[in-house]
Amino acid sequence: MERRRFLQAGLGAGAALALPACRQLDHFGIPVVVHQPGMAAGHGLRDGTPLPAPQREIETGVAILGSGIAGLTAAWRLAKEGAGDFLLLDGPEPFGNAAGGRFDSPSGALAFPRGAHYLPLPSRESATVREILFEQGIIEAEPFAERPRFSEAALVHAPDERLFFAGKWHEGLLPTDAVGPVEAAQHRRFLTEVAALTHRRGDDGKRLFCVPLVQSSADPAWRRLDATPFRDWLTAKGYTAATLHVWLDYVCRDEYGAGSERVSAWAGLHYFASRGGQAANAADGALLTWPDGLASVARGLAARVPAARRLSGHALRVTESRRGVAILAAGADGPLLIRARRAICAMPLHVAARIVPQLGDYGFDPARHLPAHAPWLVANFLLDGFPREPADAPLAWDNVIHASPGLGWVVATHQLIRVARPAHTVFTAYRALAERTPADARRWLAGADADELFALAAVDLHTAYGKAELWRRLLAVEITVRGHGMATPTPGGLTNAGLAALREADGKLLFAHSDLSGYSVFEEAVWWGDRAARLAGR
Repeated sequence: MERRRFLQAGLGAGAALALPACRQLDHFGIPVVVHQPGMAAGHGLRDGTPLPAPQREIETGVAILGSGIAGLTAAWRLAKEGAGDFLLLDGPEPFGNAAGGRFDSPSGALAFPRGAHYLPLPSRESATVREILFEQGIIEAEPFAERPRFSEAALVHAPDERLFFAGKWHEGLLPTDAVGPVEAAQHRRFLTEVAALTHRRGDDGKRLFCVPLVQSSADPAWRRLDATPFRDWLTAKGYTAATLHVWLDYVCRDEYGAGSERVSAWAGLHYFASRGGQAANAADGALLTWPDGLASVARGLAARVPAARRLSGHALRVTESRRGVAILAAGADGPLLIRARRAICAMPLHVAARIVPQLGDYGFDPARHLPAHAPWLVANFLLDGFPREPADAPLAWDNVIHASPGLGWVVATHQLIRVARPAHTVFTAYRALAERTPADARRWLAGADADELFALAAVDLHTAYGKAELWRRLLAVEITVRGHGMATPTPGGLTNAGLAALREADGKLLFAHSDLSGYSVFEEAVWWGDRAARLAGR
């Protein structure tokens, strides 16, 4: 199908046209879908929309509320252990931040991520992650050894990263080879310091920084770093190189949704020193990815949950009753009441704060204990072919512009390229709105039109290729707005008494979400989902 006919036909059958809370727009002849998962449901809770009366009632042993990675992991574990009496309520967006989508391009379907797009090699402490990956064939042999063997299809292949700095592309994301000796020395000193921290242990014998976070050392000498912003710690340690600060600010925005001035020093170091996973067939620090990101792993988890155990809909109110837990839910066929012996609240805590009126009874006060949540924007650009690249700087999987407010873009077809490039591709651009307060950013995202969202999403692509080259190839765009995209580990997060209380909950209502760790990554969600399932299944 030629370009003109494709544009006239729209996005095709695989587009997000049937998704909840999305808008079909037209940006100068280019089809644009703006996807706002959970926004309508969340704003209804925020604004106190009257709750409906249930039209029917069902009973189950364990109700899992939310099908993000934590909820999927809980359902997977219960199913694996032979628990037949449970129900997984999908929530407003199945798979949550691990969701993916696809374009039906002129040359066939192309998958892309709407959220998280990669997974580091899991450490030995992330045993459940390894179990899941082995079950799905992503780990091929010796899943619990120091160096498992991973599927070559999932390991990011070269070229994996490049940085646009001082007018040209450089390999990697830290331009050590392109700066003066003083700055380069600071780069090397920092990398040496964080590498040493990977193996260092506290006075309690535990690793200083670990995933899952709850297995990290409680050594007070190191926990004190949680009271200091990362940027301040860097300066105090003599790290003053501008390029190093730009890179570490990018790392914080990419991992935590906020700049290094808002992220705690403990969390900043945790990013570098916590995982340490290794592989028999890949270099240390290698990453795993798929065309649609973590949606691939989420589908693998969902496939192992019997269809009869899943229910479309989302919770509106969760209360403990004499019989257990009562959940008023909006279902596909109307409102319903779910009665369960126990329930697993696998939803973000800012949502749980609206849905669970008894949350204070668990020791969690939303006014004091709710972690900050950073707004995000994920934009997928369907392209007719690939933009021109310099002969000495080929397109990489991850492409970043130095000192940009954006976070660069990943190439959804990167893992598919072997002998020849596909005729069409998808570039996935990420943006954390760290330059605004979270509240201001959410207000802006809720009211922004297609032109404003497109301009924000395309800033790095315009810098790299120019508007003319991008528009020459652009076929369609999907923009996903996540007003509460991820939890940000701000100073003081490790002493958050409310989070600690929810982590220890072992009553009729259990909690499972990466928010319990104060930051949003796959491994933490898996940890809490697995823990909750084991408690609920007793």
